[in-house]
Formats: sequence, structure tokens, C-alpha cells
Amino acid sequence: MASETSGDGGRGAAPGGGSTGEGSVRVDAWIWSVRLAKTRSAGAAACKGGHVRVNGERVKPAYGLHVGDEVRVRQAGGRERIVVVKRLIRKRVGAPVAVECYVDNSPPPPPREAVAPAGIRDRGTGRPTKRDRREMERLRGAEG
Repeated sequence: MASETSGDGGRGAAPGGGSTGEGSVRVDAWIWSVRLAKTRSAGAAACKGGHVRVNGERVKPAYGLHVGDEVRVRQAGGRERIVVVKRLIRKRVGAPVAVECYVDNSPPPPPREAVAPAGIRDRGTGRPTKRDRREMERLRGAEG
């Protein structure tokens, strides 16, 4: 009869809330743990803002994430990270360990173009004319 009371309430959870082999983890906590979000509150805000999708569905921060789920996180700058959950973790870990917790299927980031910055004028040329300002605005608009 002593074996029935294991002390963990019969849940079989890993001690300390570390990695688990089964069950689920909150999606906001997981994207923070694997370093897809800087803070847990930023992960929750991304979920609330509709920037996080699990298996194609928009989710709330408390959504239970399982191994094998596809998570899409839209980050600043318009880049979307697409990852498949390999391991569930609750605590934030170092970057080398975090990379082992998911398979990254994200498209590569666009290459940074080595173009001279637009709108930089030579010293001593004076104040830009209206024509110069329009030209600089046109160049900046084409860039971003």
C-alpha cells in the first residue's frame, strides 16, 4: 500500500519542473524557454496578439503544447519562425540546449544587401533642396 502514495500526487511529473517526456507545457512558457521570445510576458503578448500559431490555429498563452506540434512565431521585422516541438521544457535553458528542443523549419532570413546608405550627404554641401529631399525620400522608400 505504501507504493500507491509516491508523493507527487500520481502525476509522474519530472522533479523541479524541468524537461518532461509526456504531458503538455504552456505555449508562452515554451517559446520563452527555447529562446524564441526574450521574456515570458513577451511570449504571452505574442500569443494574445495572434502572432503564435500551433498546427495552424491561433492560440492563447495557456494552450497546452505537445511533442510533434508545429509552432509558428511571427517575430519583429516580419520574419516567421516555424519550429516542430521535439522536447517539452518549462525552464529557460542555454542556447545550445534550447536548439535541441525543436526542429527549425524556418525559411532562411533574407540576405542583407551591401548597399550604400541612402540620404547621406557630403560634408559642406549645405542644406538639401526640395528636389534633394524628395530624391532621398524616394530612395528610403525603395529600401524599406
